[in-house]
This record gives sequence, structure tokens and C-alpha cells, in this order.
Amino acid sequence: MKAIVNVDLKTGVLDPQGKAICETLSRLGFNEVSDARIGKRIELDLADDISKEAAETRVKEMCETLLANTVIERYSIELIEG
Repeated sequence: MKAIVNVDLKTGVLDPQGKAICETLSRLGFNEVSDARIGKRIELDLADDISKEAAETRVKEMCETLLANTVIERYSIELIEG
């Protein structure tokens, strides 16, 4: 099973990297971009014998412990079987 974790900043949290990308795109002529936000995607290969329920619980624990700073970031988990 594979878990895909997407982490991004919560609404209202300043994103200086996103702002820099937006400004640079504008200077390069991509004026249609009005805002940019930066996030991260983490792919985890999980043991084959883990149940979907256990995988979701364990990956949530991983996010809360290490993968996301839940004070300023939100995360979503997608599980892919097979």
C-alpha cells in the first residue's frame, strides 16, 4: 500500500516562498498568476500486510508527529492499495 501525504500552509499563514515565486513569474511575463502557495508531497510505501484502517491511523500519527507542523500546516492523506 502507498500513502500520499500532501502538506500545505493553513489559510492566513504567510508564505514568503509562494510570494517570491508569484513575483518572479510576474517579472518573467506570467502576469495571469495572482498568488502562489508552496506545499510538499510525501509518498510512503507501507507494508503489504497493513489494513487500510491501520494504515490511515499510522500515517495520521506520522503527520502529527513529524511530517506536518499542525500549528501552521494542514495535511491530507490518500491511500492507494495495490
